[in-house]
Amino acid sequence: MKSLVPLMILALLSLGRGGHDPPDPVTVPVPAAFVSRRASAEVVQRQKRNYGGSAAPRDPLEAKREVCELNPDCDELADQIGFQEAYRRYYGIV
Repeated sequence: MKSLVPLMILALLSLGRGGHDPPDPVTVPVPAAFVSRRASAEVVQRQKRNYGGSAAPRDPLEAKREVCELNPDCDELADQIGFQEAYRRYYGIV
């Protein structure tokens, strides 16, 4: 009885392995190491097109807004009367 269990396990293992042969290494397809010039140019063009299209337009007043935020008095006044007027009062017309 004790020898029957290992024999059954070995029989099941041999049946499971019997139907599958390991693939021949010669027939396995290998991806190409090099890409054609046309394909690489298409990838570069696609990346260039996608690079700047999704970015939001830059705010021309962003630099002035940062300067005003660094000055506590200008920042406080900007909260009360608005950024452009506070910047004009502290730094003049630039």
